[in-house]
Amino acid sequence: MDEHFFQCPYCWEQISMLVDLSQSYQSYIEDCETCCNPIQIKVHTKNGEIASFLGTSIEQ
Repeated sequence: MDEHFFQCPYCWEQISMLVDLSQSYQSYIEDCETCCNPIQIKVHTKNGEIASFLGTSIEQ
């Protein structure tokens, strides 16, 4: 697991999420730890490192 920091697309606070580096691709929804809004997370990993990370808002 690796802790990845990024900016929430709703409240713009710096937050972190744990990323499982053993999976090459992941897509899931997790709530912001500050404002509790749902964030769509898409992560690609390569050789045990994060190759790309995208956290986007979900239209409600």
